[in-house]
Amino acid sequence: MCGIVGYIGFREAYPILIKGLRRLEYRGYDSAGIALIDNNEELSVYKAKGRVSDLEESVKDKDINGTIGIAHTRWATHGEPSNANAHPHYSQSETIALIHNGIIENHAVLKTQLEEKGYKFQSSTDTEVLVQFIEYIKSLNNCDLFSAVQIALKQVVGAYAIAIIEKGNPDQIIAARKSSPLVIGIGEGEFFLGSDASPIIEYTNRVIYLNDEEIALIKRNEEPKIFTISNVEITHEIKELEMNLSELERGGFPHYMLKEIFEQPETLKNCMSGRINVEGTHITLSGIIDFKEKFINARRIIIIACGTSWHAGLIGEYLFEEFCRVPVEVEYASEFRYRNPVIYKDDVVIAISQSGETADSLAAIESARKAGAFVYGVCNVIGSSIPRNTDSGSYTHCGHEIGVASTKAFTAQVTVLTMMALAIAKEKGTVNNERYLSIIKELQNIPAKIKTILSHNDKIKELSLIFTYAQNFIYLGRGYSYPIALEGALKLKEISYIHAEGYPSAEMKHGPIALIDNEMPVVAIATNNTIYEKVVSNVQEIKARKGRIIAIINEGDEGIKELADHYIEVPSTLECLDPLLSCIPLQLLAYHIAVNKNRDVDMPRNLAKSVTVE
Repeated sequence: MCGIVGYIGFREAYPILIKGLRRLEYRGYDSAGIALIDNNEELSVYKAKGRVSDLEESVKDKDINGTIGIAHTRWATHGEPSNANAHPHYSQSETIALIHNGIIENHAVLKTQLEEKGYKFQSSTDTEVLVQFIEYIKSLNNCDLFSAVQIALKQVVGAYAIAIIEKGNPDQIIAARKSSPLVIGIGEGEFFLGSDASPIIEYTNRVIYLNDEEIALIKRNEEPKIFTISNVEITHEIKELEMNLSELERGGFPHYMLKEIFEQPETLKNCMSGRINVEGTHITLSGIIDFKEKFINARRIIIIACGTSWHAGLIGEYLFEEFCRVPVEVEYASEFRYRNPVIYKDDVVIAISQSGETADSLAAIESARKAGAFVYGVCNVIGSSIPRNTDSGSYTHCGHEIGVASTKAFTAQVTVLTMMALAIAKEKGTVNNERYLSIIKELQNIPAKIKTILSHNDKIKELSLIFTYAQNFIYLGRGYSYPIALEGALKLKEISYIHAEGYPSAEMKHGPIALIDNEMPVVAIATNNTIYEKVVSNVQEIKARKGRIIAIINEGDEGIKELADHYIEVPSTLECLDPLLSCIPLQLLAYHIAVNKNRDVDMPRNLAKSVTVE
């Protein structure tokens, strides 16, 4: 869950590494560090607790020359955030420096063995154990660094993306990965490393994605050589990135999160582009067409995901069951493989992940594939691990999402799931043509309707002032709105640190209604649907107990306006598409409350964007 960046070439490395760290800071921001080899072939490591800006301040009077270096921004797993625990870590002789994303699960055993041989440790991290172990292997076998890394990684249990440089060897970076992303950028006479493409795209759009248990030997003025840990050389195709630099800038918005909320009309157009024909009469998803028999004959669909993607999966459950008439289970990926699930060979497993690198989801995919199920990926990052480890899939094409609290990726996931459900239902004959066409037409109207909601941003900002200092929130929804209640509560928790819970509206009577009093804000998603009257009754139950109601309603709904203390209007749409609209005001409400509380909206405490460790 940390950010890795590396450079070797003809330019000064430090400015490239620092800029790369800033672009990767959304992946981890407890501490940051940098290692450089200067023109005298000396190796220096500088690091600081806190943000990348703290690192920059700490090196102002230091020698930061050199055309090779590695850098890291950390999200703590082993050891609290501190200068000592920050990466890069030196080996005991201070001749090797290493940065690492992941977890070395057998670090305690390795550390004990190394301590018995006289090794001393300066940090509480598993990463320092790894670099010390590599140095020990190098000394024991009297071999070069690359061979030592290969030997060491054969004995390591866990996940890693690592980059290593060595004193006296200014022409070489060694990089390796297992269950944690790492990409090599190919420039003209220079090479780059990154946890993702964001620190690379400014310099080159040509990249190599390392696969699990592969090690790259990156030498100055030579093509990178890639081997397995068993020393089998691998040939990799160079991919071209579709990302552009403007996606990494805030574009005049105060935060990436707000920018990404406002991008949703365009991102959903991009998501649908090329998939809905010009006439708006047909959906084409190549991943469905190529494997339509798998979907037509599926015994059931299992959706695996985490966090916001899990909420998108819940909406997918409603969509697939309603339109495709197939049973659906939605599973937390983190629990899926540990409860020995029953998986049939004619199951379809859909894995949803923004980053395509979520460790829990990748582990669940592995379990599903071993059981013989067909696995379909839904993710945003082209070339990431999930697309490379699934049988087929669909990209969401919503552009690079930097804000840790997901917004545009969520609506893009729901849009893809909607198109998938319709495409499969059409193939199965479980949706009539009139309804099929009406949903496609309305789906194309959603971006314009989101624009209408965004035009109410100032009103939502004003409303947020009333509830900035609330201690708790409850979010309620029924049917398709229940997952939105969960997602709205999650957004508020993530960025404002206010305790919030989402419930099905009817479940309030079974316990949670005891929490209602005149201090409790209750967000009721009360748009028109087939059970609207029951939602009204649930709102009346809250009102009778003096709950403070914020209602999300359709334009022109006068009934709930009279019950609610405050309301936010959204345009009417089909019930199955309502989540794409009702989530927008909840994203804005959470954002403005967090800003009012002076929270770091884009990088909330204890969270990281890409969860690449279990």
